[in-house]
Amino acid sequence: MKQLTDLEYLRLSRFGKFLYKLKRFFLHSVPQAVINFFKRLWNVIKKFGLAIKNEAVDIWTTFRDGTWQTKVSYLIMGFGSIARGQILRGILFFLFEVVFIVYMIVAGGHWLSKFGTLGSEGMHMEYDEAKDVFVQVSGDDSFKLLLYGLLTILFIIAFIYTWRLNVKQNKLLDQITRSGKKVKSGKDDLKSLLDDQFHKTMLALPLTGIIVFTVIPIIFMVLVSFTNYDAAHDGYSNLFTWVGLDNFNELLSWNSGSSNLSAAFGEILAWTLMWAFFATFTNYFLGMLVAILINKKGIKLKKIWRGFLVLTIAIPQFVSLLYVSKMFSDNGLVNGFLMDMGWITQPIPFWTDPILARFTVIIVNIWIGIPYLMLIATGILMNIPQDLYESSRIDGANVWQQYTRITLPYMLFVTGPYLLTSFIGNINNFNVIYLLTGGGPNNPKLLTSGGSAGSTDLLITWLFNITTGAESNYKLAAVIGIMIFIVIAVLSVIVYNVMPSTRNEEDFQ
Repeated sequence: MKQLTDLEYLRLSRFGKFLYKLKRFFLHSVPQAVINFFKRLWNVIKKFGLAIKNEAVDIWTTFRDGTWQTKVSYLIMGFGSIARGQILRGILFFLFEVVFIVYMIVAGGHWLSKFGTLGSEGMHMEYDEAKDVFVQVSGDDSFKLLLYGLLTILFIIAFIYTWRLNVKQNKLLDQITRSGKKVKSGKDDLKSLLDDQFHKTMLALPLTGIIVFTVIPIIFMVLVSFTNYDAAHDGYSNLFTWVGLDNFNELLSWNSGSSNLSAAFGEILAWTLMWAFFATFTNYFLGMLVAILINKKGIKLKKIWRGFLVLTIAIPQFVSLLYVSKMFSDNGLVNGFLMDMGWITQPIPFWTDPILARFTVIIVNIWIGIPYLMLIATGILMNIPQDLYESSRIDGANVWQQYTRITLPYMLFVTGPYLLTSFIGNINNFNVIYLLTGGGPNNPKLLTSGGSAGSTDLLITWLFNITTGAESNYKLAAVIGIMIFIVIAVLSVIVYNVMPSTRNEEDFQ
C-alpha cells in the first residue's frame, strides 16, 4: 500500500484518515509485524546455535591448552581449584559432583527410567502363599514419577551448568598463574561475597525461592497438560500416561463431539476479557473523578470524605462481598425493601439472570475498586504543576479541555504500568466472582465434558471448579492455565510496548 505524504494525509477527510489508518494497519503493520516476529525468531535460533558452538569450542580449547590440573578437573570437579589453593571453592565443586553421582545411582536413574512411561503397573492385588490370601501391593505412582523425574532432569541441568562453571574457573586460574598473579584464597572468596559480590549473596535466597515455588510448578503444570491426569487416572490406583496434544485438541478443536469444550472456552474467555476491561477502566476513571472532586478547591471536609472511602479498604473483602451477595439475593435486603415500598412485585433476579448478574458484579466491583484508585490518583494529581492549569485558563481552555489535555495524559503516563497490572489482575480476579455469584447462574450451554460453568465464571474460577469437582480434571485445568498465561503474556507484551510510560519516558520529567 502506497504511503501518503503529510500533505496528502492532511487533505483527507476525517473518515478518509480513519480508512487510511485502518488499511495501513491491516495491509502494512500486521504483515510487517509477522515478518519481524519470524526474523527475530530466526535470529534467536541463530544466536542460540552460535552460543552452543562457542561453548563447545571453548571447552575443547580449555582442555587442550590447560594444565594437568585443569584436565583432571574435567573428571573430578574442584580438583584444579584445590590444587591451586582455592580449597573452599574446590570442596564445594567436589561435593556437588559426589552428591549428584550418589543421587543418580540411588534414585535418579530409577525416576528417569520410568519418566517416559510414567509407570507400568499401579496398585494391585497379589497372592501371598504364606498367608494364603490376596494382599494389596503398591505399584508405581505416576504423580511421583512425573514430579521426581522433572526434578531429576533439572538436577542434571544444574550439574551440567556447575560443571561448565568448574571448567571456566580452571581456565581463569590457568590465566592467572601464567600471568604471575596471586590466586584468591577461600578467605578472599568469603570477603568478596560480603563486599563486591554482596548483591549475589542477597539475591541467592529469593532466586532459589522463585525457582522452587514458581518456575518448577509452572513446568510441572505444563507437563501435566500432556497427560491424562484426572480423577479416573489418579496416578496411584490407576496410572496416567502421556497423551501428547490430545488435551489441547479437545479444548481447541470445534469437532470435539458432545464435549463442547471449544464453545465453552470461547464464551468464557470473551466474558473474562470483557469483565477485565470494564472492571479496570470503570474503577480507573471513576476513581480519578472522585479524586478530582475531593481535591477541588472549595470542597470542605476533604479528610472525612477520604476517610469514608478508605473504610471500604479496611473491611476484608471476604466479609463485604459475602454480605453484598446476600443483600442482592432474591430474599435479601434490596429486594425486600423494594417490595415493601411497592415499587416491584417480584424479586429482581440480580444473581439468577445471566445479563443482570454480569452487570451487578461489575457495579459491585466499582464500589470495591474506587477507593484504591482515589488514593493513587490523589497523590498523582497533587504533583501536576498548577502552572499548566493557570496557563490553559488564560488561553481559554474549559474544564473538559484541561482534563483531556493535561490531567488525563499525565495520569495515563504515570499509571500506565498500574493499568496493565490491574487488567491482568482482573483477568485472574477470583475473589469477586466466587464470593458474589460462585460463577452462577448455571448456563446449560457451558455444560461440558470438563465440568459445568456458570454465566459469570471467569477462566480462573472455571479452572477452580474443574480441579475441585468430582472429576478433578487436572489435565484440562493445566491446559486452561497455559491458555490463560498465553493470553496474559500476549496482551502484556503488546500493551507494554505501546504505552507512553515506556516509550516516552522523558515527556513528563
